[in-house]
Amino acid sequence: FLASGARTCGKSNLKMARNQEKAQAMLNRFLQYKKDQMYGNKGKRPAFASECDNLLQAERWRRQIIKEVSREVTEIQNGSLGEHRIRDLNDHINKLLREKKHWERQIKLLGGPDYQRGVPNIRDGRSGRPMGSNGYFYFGAAKDLPGVRELFEKKALEAIKRNRGDLHKLVDAQYYGYGDEDDGILTKVEAKVEEKARKRAVRKWTETNKKAKVRKVDVTYDGTSSTTGKDGEVLLKAHVPLPSDEAIQAAILAKKKAELIAKFAK
Repeated sequence: FLASGARTCGKSNLKMARNQEKAQAMLNRFLQYKKDQMYGNKGKRPAFASECDNLLQAERWRRQIIKEVSREVTEIQNGSLGEHRIRDLNDHINKLLREKKHWERQIKLLGGPDYQRGVPNIRDGRSGRPMGSNGYFYFGAAKDLPGVRELFEKKALEAIKRNRGDLHKLVDAQYYGYGDEDDGILTKVEAKVEEKARKRAVRKWTETNKKAKVRKVDVTYDGTSSTTGKDGEVLLKAHVPLPSDEAIQAAILAKKKAELIAKFAK
């Protein structure tokens, strides 16, 4: 009885395990189907980025290129690979970088993020100089190849950039003009220019005041007065009677007397 019960229990457990395996296999196939539908089938990367019209698939190809670049940059650091192998690796890295730019451009056209925006230039981590020119860069041991080292040294000598601190070191008292009058040459030149400017200003002031100088005051029968210039033109015409200088002085004197009387009367 016990043996038959054990056999029955074992068969039921085995049947349950197989059902679970079948369900798990079906779930795996369904998840793989959804993944392939979303990201595309795993196949060979298209030769041209313009052939891909799926944004998620383009993102996957870009990540694949970045992984390949990282792997080959790590490999090219080994200087014992030989000159030909190093040159081949460096050429392939540059090819992958150009291909990555094409995929980034395609991702932007498909509505994805702009990966090329704000990307810094590729520079050497030790010296900070650019690692190449005209779109071709040198990595790892490729910088020590014959002819490449001389190219970098020549560029370093030709283009030496100064930062703001180096420029401030060149600023001294002479930069602001102190000491320019020590030899006396500048003082003589400035004196001549100043004399000419003074004469020109005096001449202009004299001509201006000649035109405005009062020549004659005519008093009309109705009490109004007009001022004429040198050529007889009317410069000023008053429509009310104007007092003379004597009348003005008398009025001022009378006012002062009244103020003094008022002051001492208190």
